[in-house]
Amino acid sequence: MTSSHPVSVIDLFSIGIGPSSSHTVGPMRAAELFVESLGQLPHTVAIELRGSLAATGIGHGTDRAVLLGLVGYTPTTTTADTAPLPGELIPASGTIEGPSGTVNYEIKYNPQPVPEHPNCVIFSAWDEHGTALATGREYFSGGGGFILDRAGLDGFEGVGTEEDSSITVPFPFRTAQELLSLIDEHSLTISQLVRANEEALHDREVVDAHLDAVWDVMQECVARGLKSEGTLPGGLNVKRRANRMYRMLTAEAEAETSRGLDAMMWVNLYALAVNEENAAHGQVVTAPTNGAAGIIPAVMHYCLDFTDDFTTERAREFLLTAAAIGAIIKTNASISGAEVGCQGEVGSASAMAAAGMCAILGGTPQQVENAAEIALEHNLGLTCDPVGGLVQVPCIERNAIGAVKAINAARLARFGDGTNIVTLDDVVETMASTGRDMMTKYKETSMGGLAVQLGLPVNITEC
Repeated sequence: MTSSHPVSVIDLFSIGIGPSSSHTVGPMRAAELFVESLGQLPHTVAIELRGSLAATGIGHGTDRAVLLGLVGYTPTTTTADTAPLPGELIPASGTIEGPSGTVNYEIKYNPQPVPEHPNCVIFSAWDEHGTALATGREYFSGGGGFILDRAGLDGFEGVGTEEDSSITVPFPFRTAQELLSLIDEHSLTISQLVRANEEALHDREVVDAHLDAVWDVMQECVARGLKSEGTLPGGLNVKRRANRMYRMLTAEAEAETSRGLDAMMWVNLYALAVNEENAAHGQVVTAPTNGAAGIIPAVMHYCLDFTDDFTTERAREFLLTAAAIGAIIKTNASISGAEVGCQGEVGSASAMAAAGMCAILGGTPQQVENAAEIALEHNLGLTCDPVGGLVQVPCIERNAIGAVKAINAARLARFGDGTNIVTLDDVVETMASTGRDMMTKYKETSMGGLAVQLGLPVNITEC
């Protein structure tokens, strides 16, 4: 039996720019897709950001991302040095220039969401004679850089189901129970099953090259974060901490004054390094989102430093296993903070990391499922309340806590027998319903929670 596979590992782990997969990477891709659909570079484009994209769009660099996407930049070709620079004030109207040419633009911010989705960008375009090329073209950003147009959104079976029914794989699954049943029936590990599905979609060399590139970029991101100093852009004046912490931990190790919990401090360090790079609009891996980009790299670095034989093949096994969990969550709930709060971002990443670590430690598929369940369960209800609309406070530290939770969940599961009263599917369903019940002000709008408690308003230009 063959059927469509929910989410490919190549789509789930993508390489892009910070600070947000839903607010930066997704809108940039939407702009790119819009221009492609026109078949020509338009002379003038009107852009309307709706809902969360407007409410925290300036802090997330959504305006910058959309404009750069219109003129030929992509998430993999844009750097923090690309003009306009991160944090620069972007006029409501003007001209943007890039590899594809020059476009005149006008941006409007409307924090009122469209009824169907919290993250919507609407494009209209005209040629040099003033003839309309397209009007009211809608794109929806669902987290992780995933984009749907209006037809795709109307075809949803539920949040996260972006399947192509023409693509088939040997082991289709939508839930953890289906995954475990297939594994039991075919005597496979989770990573082996996911690999078989991926190789039905892509050549083995393509799959391995992507997994290796993801791990390479994660390591490069950590290395940049460890050596970078200064203040993060955006106006909160958040100072980078990773470099100082790295020097302190290195000095303790050299002086042989390290303590028993220092392994966890290194995990904290790796997560901080990645998310400081993300906040600086640097290159990161959406894992599964940018806001939670530090968790999986931090846990993988922990495995590299504190477990035996973390080879390239082990790294691939980790990522393939994590992807299975991410696909289940995305298919049945969401990985978007604007849809379900930070439980969908940090919670998902923590569950994915716990599963990947448990697998490389020799955990059974049942223990791997249990590890993911433990990690996700203890992030239920986590709100997304970025102060100032920036992916800095509490987001950077939240990744460090999520990474430590993942390691704890993996080790707890390894000491169990794989049985659990609450299953991963139960927790995913609970996360989805909790997200539906969560008030909008706690879902990446910066209108509630810590964002309001600290009294730091977001820059919102009413439409």
